[in-house]
Amino acid sequence: MIGLHEIYIIGGLFFGACAIYGLLDRGNPRRWLNFLFWGGLATSFLAGDHLGDIGNGLLVLGLVAVGAVGLGKGTARTTSVEERRERAARRGGKLLIPALVIPATVLVGTLLFKHLTIGGEALVESRHATLVSLTLGVLLALSLCLVWLRPGPVAAVQEGRRLLDSVGWAAILPQMLASLGAVFALGGVGQAVGTLIGDYLPLNGPFAAVLAYCLGMALFTIIMGNAFAAFPVMTAAVGLPLVVFKFGGDPAVMGAIGMLSGFCGTLMTPMAANFNVVPAVLLELKDRNGVIKAQIPTALPLLGINIALMYLLAFR
Repeated sequence: MIGLHEIYIIGGLFFGACAIYGLLDRGNPRRWLNFLFWGGLATSFLAGDHLGDIGNGLLVLGLVAVGAVGLGKGTARTTSVEERRERAARRGGKLLIPALVIPATVLVGTLLFKHLTIGGEALVESRHATLVSLTLGVLLALSLCLVWLRPGPVAAVQEGRRLLDSVGWAAILPQMLASLGAVFALGGVGQAVGTLIGDYLPLNGPFAAVLAYCLGMALFTIIMGNAFAAFPVMTAAVGLPLVVFKFGGDPAVMGAIGMLSGFCGTLMTPMAANFNVVPAVLLELKDRNGVIKAQIPTALPLLGINIALMYLLAFR
């Protein structure tokens, strides 16, 4: 049965290859730090099941320490900016085909894998069908690019390493923040926040509960940088006990629009480095907060719309 284990192996092999090629890059004065960081991440993917909780915790602390010291930017053997522009202009919109292969595979795989069996056993774990489909889509798109563009067998690793060197430690920030949200949930932070909100805010009606939940999702996301990290905290604090259980709101509507409210916070925070800081770095914007400033006029009205929609739909 195909599941997360196989996905982790593919991810671990990629990060391991990036670590090794980075170590061989003498143009990077900090190549050993890059090797330790991406090699440590590869270790977590490939051997995390065997390290135990303490081992994985120490590994995460090691990644944080190396990231705090700072990673270097290598000189990956890849095409120049001018070459990429020339090839893009020559091939035009056809270059979007590999990118479209990925969502198409995800859609088809998510719908079909849950029903495929071999010898009476499911081919893919049903709860991980989407992730398996996403991984398969990436591999199919990569294979198409290798056959069509003929860049060489290690081009994908070199290009991936080039992007990782440009982004740095922020590449794994979403996973770190999502893990932080899980730790907060297990530590009872949601219940503590719920107690504070109940003591100091007059949540005596469904609209007040919806307002507290949506605003809380946005604010916690701004603080933590990830809506997935804020979701277990605010859902345990306000979403389930008040919106759903006390006032009888629809849990599906609460969850869906609550996450969307969190995404509004994502648009407004530098903590969401992968969305807001990394694009500014890759695009070499003079104002590193330019992406956030451009998104705020969209985020605030959308947050207001979310509040209205949750109140209207969850209690209809």
